[in-house]
Amino acid sequence: MRRTNFFIPTLRDTPKDAQIESHRLMLRAGMIQQASAGIYSWLPLGFRSLKKIEQIVREEQNAAGAQELLMPTLQAADLWKESGRYEDYGKELLRITDRHDRDMLYGPTNEEQITEIFRSHVKSYKALPMNLYHIQWKFRDEVRPRFGVMRGREFLMKDAYSFDLNYRDAVHSYNKMFLAYLKTYERMGLKAIPMMADSGPIGGDMSHEFVILAETGESAVFYQRDWFEDKNLSALEEAANLQNLVDGYLSKYAATDEKHDPLKCPIDEKDLISTRGIEVGHIFYFGTKYSEALGAKITGPDGDEAPVHMGSYGVGVSRLVGAIIEASHDEKGIVWPEAVSPFRVGLVNIKSDDKKCVEVCEDVYSSFNETKLDILYDDRDERAGAKLNDMDLIGLPWQVIVGPRGIKSGRVELKNRRSGTTEDLPIETLKQRFLTT
Repeated sequence: MRRTNFFIPTLRDTPKDAQIESHRLMLRAGMIQQASAGIYSWLPLGFRSLKKIEQIVREEQNAAGAQELLMPTLQAADLWKESGRYEDYGKELLRITDRHDRDMLYGPTNEEQITEIFRSHVKSYKALPMNLYHIQWKFRDEVRPRFGVMRGREFLMKDAYSFDLNYRDAVHSYNKMFLAYLKTYERMGLKAIPMMADSGPIGGDMSHEFVILAETGESAVFYQRDWFEDKNLSALEEAANLQNLVDGYLSKYAATDEKHDPLKCPIDEKDLISTRGIEVGHIFYFGTKYSEALGAKITGPDGDEAPVHMGSYGVGVSRLVGAIIEASHDEKGIVWPEAVSPFRVGLVNIKSDDKKCVEVCEDVYSSFNETKLDILYDDRDERAGAKLNDMDLIGLPWQVIVGPRGIKSGRVELKNRRSGTTEDLPIETLKQRFLTT
């Protein structure tokens, strides 16, 4: 994509109302624009990262055996009244009335809707296990929306729901999602710690939050000092060892502040790290809470009917954009992990009126485009400093810098955004490096 054809309304000044770094950088990099309190338009640069994160989530859900569907943003209030949550949920639930005076709501979650789908079509244990998920926009009427996309009112979320015959099978489904989450975050370049957590208004007696560490995180978290040692995700494909693998991750202490009790903590204080973190996923097992209330029953192998056992598994897709930036930035701007960067390479012509520089840039740009490599070519008639500052701000993993001095010897500069290291490479060597990876 040519920068002259790509809408990136970058800002030089830091917005005064942005309280945390991800919010400041997303506004300055032209990724989002506030539409109203806690509600944002996703501009092209931000939308590209959002879709890449969404696709990684989708691929790992599919690999774990979940099936994608799509449920509506608006739900009938009758289902929530049937489950008992309509009045209990609180003011965060946006309640509306349609033109026929029917009570509706803008869904903050989908336990009732998915249970209604299940009970309408599944009657026998032979259809189990089943896991259904969707990626959809949701709304929670936060009293104090803040921190940009980290705590907005409207947000994009993946939520999956498992259905099983009994507790044992439900735990197996829970464990599959547990490991799918670990792989999801690893692919995004994140180190996420699963922590014991409260279930909140969703309910259930088994629950883990997946938390990435960040000084600006909204939650206090506690974990064992050597938690990250001996964590190898390459062995996560063996279903036979599923419980052992999960137990290995849970053998070392990690808990959110709601679950952490200093008097009962099994870890010595000297071996315990207290810091802050950002929740990027939450999984629950809530048994028959919704299936009993909504009458979602199945016939077992013995011919008896019983409520299906359920679990719920959420990932804040839009929240992850902000969380990744919180965990990966410097004084110059964003530092994207390659898998979720809006573009992999930024190409900068630092002298746009130099014929040879233009020729080299066009050659590199065409070569990369032919192989579908994500590249943003800054072909604007701007000062070199402005271009390089913008490229650091938006944080693409690699920068190819083309200037007249290097071109004289047939070389260009390759900069790694994360490390800051640079190399002078022959043009063909540059092409080979990227076109073969």
